[in-house]
Amino acid sequence: MNYIKYEINSLIAEVIGTFALVFFGCGAIIVNNLFGGVIGHFGIAMAFGVIVMAMIYSIGNISGAHLNPAVTIGFVVAGRIKVKKAVPYIIAQLLGAFIASSVHKLAFPQHATLGATLPATSITPIFAFIVEIVLTFVLMFVIVNVSSGHKEKGIMAGVAIGATVFLAALVGGPLCGASMNPARSLAPTIVSLNLQHLWLYIVGPIIGAVLAAPMCRVIQGKECCHVNAVE
Repeated sequence: MNYIKYEINSLIAEVIGTFALVFFGCGAIIVNNLFGGVIGHFGIAMAFGVIVMAMIYSIGNISGAHLNPAVTIGFVVAGRIKVKKAVPYIIAQLLGAFIASSVHKLAFPQHATLGATLPATSITPIFAFIVEIVLTFVLMFVIVNVSSGHKEKGIMAGVAIGATVFLAALVGGPLCGASMNPARSLAPTIVSLNLQHLWLYIVGPIIGAVLAAPMCRVIQGKECCHVNAVE
């Protein structure tokens, strides 16, 4: 019974965490567009980084604060979580993201994209795809390494991961939107019906996360995945 309660709590945590990520992150984009650039690109990148950091410290002890299907898949590859647990996590993340984008649609029906990720007109979709792979690789590499080993490193995990999201959004945002997260891209894209280039924001982050996860073993050795995969 306690196990079932823990599982439900973990899924609720992922719904809330991913909702917060999309609500505040994409919300910053929407507010910036509708109110004369009041937040700015730096502020948007900061919004994504800060909300990720806040959610890690809020629910990290409950669900691990994945907030991202690509991260969950990366953890499967790294042996940190099993597929039967990963699938409900991904469903919960998508649910949280779609609730957030639906709220945005109700609040800002005049906004065309609701913060959907789109490649810059100055670059090709293939280049945007490559950037998404690289950005997600770096993010997942940081995640798997700071969540391993010494307790002191774990305490600072939220800061390290939030800072990585901030830097990736700051540098990659103008190029491709710096999604690194299929749920974050799927929800506003589908709710706003801006379906062009959606594939690259699903496939790119997953490839990046899958490539990064085994690198933990290269860097950390046995310390990387010394705990059996979560049931």
